[in-house]
Amino acid sequence: MRETVWIRFLYRTWVGRLFLKCLVRPWVSRAAGRLLDTGCSRFLIPHFIRANHIGTEDILVPEGGFSSFNDFFARERVRPPLQFEKGDLICPCDAYASCIPIRRQTVFDIKHTKFTLEELLQDRQLAGEFRDGWALVFRLTPAHYHRYCYAADGMIVGKRRISGVLHCVRPIATRGVPVYIQNAREYQVLCTERFGKLVQMEVGALLVGRIANHKKDIGGLTRAGEEKGYFEFGGSTVLLLVQRNRIRPDERLCRKERGGETAVRQYDVIGRAVSGSDPV
Repeated sequence: MRETVWIRFLYRTWVGRLFLKCLVRPWVSRAAGRLLDTGCSRFLIPHFIRANHIGTEDILVPEGGFSSFNDFFARERVRPPLQFEKGDLICPCDAYASCIPIRRQTVFDIKHTKFTLEELLQDRQLAGEFRDGWALVFRLTPAHYHRYCYAADGMIVGKRRISGVLHCVRPIATRGVPVYIQNAREYQVLCTERFGKLVQMEVGALLVGRIANHKKDIGGLTRAGEEKGYFEFGGSTVLLLVQRNRIRPDERLCRKERGGETAVRQYDVIGRAVSGSDPV
């Protein structure tokens, strides 16, 4: 992925790293978010569309236009007809995706950063339930559509919000900083009929202080394709953790493209339930 001048400055120079210590604090992202919520930020929208080559054909424009830059960034779009079967695991968002086997007990590597599931989830027992399963990682860029949906039908049996500093999730940052451990993140544990337990997690990024999930309590039901929430400004990441012997990932995600990533679209089928899996 192309690295901008300011990203290289922040992560590759000692002066930039000093500045970064302040920039990654959550209050900085909150302040930036408040600014981008104001009407005076609307002038940024046309430049952002051109710079990121964003198609506007399917965007749902509210009456009177977008009220702020964040209003545009969290835009809605025309929902296509959904066509998938009961055993399909669907893609939660537009992104660059990778499929990583959870091996070597609970230690694995995402974008050059090694960490354990226990550190990621901050729950030793839950981490143990995903040994030898799959980690599906969906990296969104600023140009992507930033609303995401549930990947499967299920029931919420656990949820957690983990505060942290907010780093950029570009490869230049993940090479030197344990981004997925330090960054603010939220996840839900879903009990599903065909896939066993799933963890669906959203990871915040630099200048994305707000992960705006729709309110659902433990015991609430989810539907595949139902909107789960959205990110505000910046790049960000969604992760799916799947238990052992529950899915057969789509072969596209196992190919080595874009440094191990494959372009995917929301609602794509990204895996199928393994035949013979017992309902949970």
